[in-house]
Amino acid sequence: MAQRRAIGHAGWGRTIAAAIVAAIYFLPVLIIIMYAFQGRNDILSISARSLGDYLESIFSFTPTLSNFENVFFRANIIQAGEGAAQATETDFPLYFLNSVGIAGISVILALVIGTLAAYGFARFPLRGNDTYMFIILTTRMLPPIVVTIPIFIMFQVTGLAGEYPGIIALYTAFNLAFTVWMMKSFFEELSPDVEDAARMDGSSETRVFFKICLPQVKAGMAATAVFGLILTWNELFFALLLTSNETRTIPPAMVRTLGGEVGADYGLLAAIVTLFLVPVLVVTFVLQNQLLRGVTFGTIKK
Repeated sequence: MAQRRAIGHAGWGRTIAAAIVAAIYFLPVLIIIMYAFQGRNDILSISARSLGDYLESIFSFTPTLSNFENVFFRANIIQAGEGAAQATETDFPLYFLNSVGIAGISVILALVIGTLAAYGFARFPLRGNDTYMFIILTTRMLPPIVVTIPIFIMFQVTGLAGEYPGIIALYTAFNLAFTVWMMKSFFEELSPDVEDAARMDGSSETRVFFKICLPQVKAGMAATAVFGLILTWNELFFALLLTSNETRTIPPAMVRTLGGEVGADYGLLAAIVTLFLVPVLVVTFVLQNQLLRGVTFGTIKK
């Protein structure tokens, strides 16, 4: 019992150390969220003479929702009349839905195709299996700038530039390598004895895959989906290059807030970033149990 208690509890020292590290990592996110509820004058008047003054100036302000209002509505000065302003809708809802749809569909496609491929590599290895896996991995080794010109030419020739199928197919292809490698490791951790017993009982390979193997790697699929979603959700380079006004996602839209005649609007940018964090946080929170089991899959021997 004493040994089990020692394994189950990390102790106050480790807990405090983990809390300090987590607070350090979360502090920049918290500062961005606080910026989102501050007015432009409050942000520009923040003092940075010392860390104490900086933190005090960040957390002592009058909250406002004007930045979030500006995300969805912007004021246009009407020439006629006495300088009146009229609020018009922005394209942020469209960009937000584009990000959700493009990231969600590409992750699902990569997960379906990658899981099938990973099962094949794990259970039916080919001659030179490691070579094939290395070739798949090399698609993630190249920096995006290296493949920019050929991808741009292919998109222009096929008419996929600025279209949903094009950017979804591109993100799916980029996520496939990561998905195949992740899922292959999960399948290799499974004991083949149960699968062999099912085959002896007359089960087909399709039934073995869907009824025996797939339920055991659901946690791994959840972890792979979360990591793939984060990679796709934050992608900027190809979204900036290959999307149009109708297919633009949130990261390229953020770039447009960094310029202007009056400089960068940090409050508006912080509000966009805060809203940008919500979907990933929600998905991670919903899948937290599967995510924890997925990232530790195979590390603990029963």
